[in-house]
Amino acid sequence: MVKYAKEPDNPTKSCKARGSELRVHFKNTRETAMALRARTLVDAKKYLEEVIEHRRAIPFHRFCGGVGRTAQAKNEGSTNGQARWPKKSCEFMLGLLKNAESNAEVKGLDVDSLFISHIQVNQAQKQRRRTYRAHGRINPYMSAPCHVEVVLSEKEEGVKKQADDSLAPKMTRKQTARIKTGSTSA
Repeated sequence: MVKYAKEPDNPTKSCKARGSELRVHFKNTRETAMALRARTLVDAKKYLEEVIEHRRAIPFHRFCGGVGRTAQAKNEGSTNGQARWPKKSCEFMLGLLKNAESNAEVKGLDVDSLFISHIQVNQAQKQRRRTYRAHGRINPYMSAPCHVEVVLSEKEEGVKKQADDSLAPKMTRKQTARIKTGSTSA
């Protein structure tokens, strides 16, 4: 059994999925995951499909050095205007969400009420290749794979607070003590 970074609050109303050693860039996948955080499952899948079709963009907040600016970034709440369309990261995330959805169906959860309660991307061990440079030198040519974990949870319906019949103003301890003793000070 693999340990997740965060266990769901209510395991009976949650489902999990994870991918290990995924051959997709860590930085792009991290920004994609941050864009999906706290979205509903249906909304997240639709968003990723629109990013793959270049109709929406993934805003880049942390790993944004050299990332170009685009008008689509404004629609996603970007403060710096920097966004990209990381196709491979979106496809991997979409596959992970579909896997989590099928896990939810097996558990008997309502798929329409699921939302992403936890999503995390960690760096995996780099894979090594080499590139050949001038004057007979060799430089490393590393890949940056990642681990991704997702937890989907059902939205809990809040219980409404019962309305108070007495609309009397609340009293402090001093006021209630005065009433009990029967003393009134002017």
